[in-house]
Amino acid sequence: MNTPLRKVGMAMLVMVVLLLANATYIQVVKADDYRTDSRNARVLYDEFARRRGQIVSQANGEVLAKVDSSNDKYKYIRSYVDGPMYAPVTGYYSINYGSGGLERAEDDVLNGSDPRLFVRRLSDMVTGRDPSGGNVRLTIDPAVQKAAYDLMTQRNYTGAVVALEPSTGRILAMVSTPSYDPNLLASHTSKTQIDAWNANIKNDKNPMLNRAISETYPPGSTFKLVTAAAALEDGKGPDTPVNPAPNTKLPGTSITLENYAGEACPGATFKDALAHSCNVPFAEFAGQLGADKMKKTASNYGIGQTDLTVPMKVAPSTVGPLDSQGALYQSGIGQRDVRLTPLQDCLLAATVANNGMAMKPQLVQSVLAPDLSTIEDYSPTELTGTPALSSSNAAILKDMMIASEGFTKGGGKRPDIQIASKTGTAEHGTDSKNTAPHAWYTAFAPANDPKIAVAVIVEDGGNRGLAATGGSVAAEIGRAAINAKLGGG
Repeated sequence: MNTPLRKVGMAMLVMVVLLLANATYIQVVKADDYRTDSRNARVLYDEFARRRGQIVSQANGEVLAKVDSSNDKYKYIRSYVDGPMYAPVTGYYSINYGSGGLERAEDDVLNGSDPRLFVRRLSDMVTGRDPSGGNVRLTIDPAVQKAAYDLMTQRNYTGAVVALEPSTGRILAMVSTPSYDPNLLASHTSKTQIDAWNANIKNDKNPMLNRAISETYPPGSTFKLVTAAAALEDGKGPDTPVNPAPNTKLPGTSITLENYAGEACPGATFKDALAHSCNVPFAEFAGQLGADKMKKTASNYGIGQTDLTVPMKVAPSTVGPLDSQGALYQSGIGQRDVRLTPLQDCLLAATVANNGMAMKPQLVQSVLAPDLSTIEDYSPTELTGTPALSSSNAAILKDMMIASEGFTKGGGKRPDIQIASKTGTAEHGTDSKNTAPHAWYTAFAPANDPKIAVAVIVEDGGNRGLAATGGSVAAEIGRAAINAKLGGG
């Protein structure tokens, strides 16, 4: 073979090898990337040619997200019952924008690709049945969700409500307002999707933000449940004397920390201080306890956990650095760098209700096959494995919270339901004294046989501005959720 032919042959051989290598790279190495790329129309056609699984509530299998037949090229269309009310729970499923919320977290189950559905997929292939996804049953109680959502929207509040079953961690309600309509994002009309998406992301109220688990806030006086637990575990008791002074100086500074409205504490005991939410005693408790004890107790409540999912990812809560006595004083009353999600704030009350042990919050009760047979049930698990406080101290703190509820204003109280609660009025912003505070309420009931714990945050004082308090703004919403769960009355 002469030299020119040999060179041509070698060049052709190299090109064949490169072609094979490229084909291998595309079909093997990059296969998953191309398969899941949102721009791949074949993937969309394939997904929408399958009946996506339903999302249902725990109560009578009430459907929250279903599929309907479509008269276009995609065959099926996702639809949401009471879409805005459940949007923080279900999320959205969109041709243009993918998925969010539970639709994303449980996508493998809902689209049928979960390994637990392999036998079903194999059966579909053999029998020729149309493939379909599995179903997800949630822990949500529709009555609790509706009661909280209706009041929040009627009052045009921005904020969140979370309700838990204390003994299991099951999430009974997850409300975030204002909300959005996932049905518009699920539309098969591109303009409808785009207009809805743009309207949501350009809205200053950020309706697509799930404030219940994805936003953190200063918790104000609801954080006193953490400081109280640490103090009880350190040997304090409900009759321990406290400083009733109207204010105190932050150590090492000239800054004054004062009680609400600058008033003296109406009582002189630990129990009085919680009942009347006096700042000075709790600031001083935190200073005496020190950073290590405060952080340990907070951690046992779940604060600081960075990998919590429900199964959607939960933003980490934090107590901040606690690097000085002044920082401890301010943090002991839920200010400074303390930030909690509403879910974490609900865990404060739920943990006391559950004899001092925090349970892992869970939104999914079970995974179901397309024929509604159960594939997997989720069992209650402890969140940290270490109690935030002993059962005896939890009982003491419960009684202190009952006393706190006795001094808490707002509507929704019923004589047949005993509630244990704590309110919070949290300062925030660069000019906190002239910025309407966040209003908080966290509680559980019935006090002696807890069935529900709840946390409510209303941003920026709701409709009361600078005069807002947890009792006047948030408490009625929390009690509405409790009443919906317990019924009667």
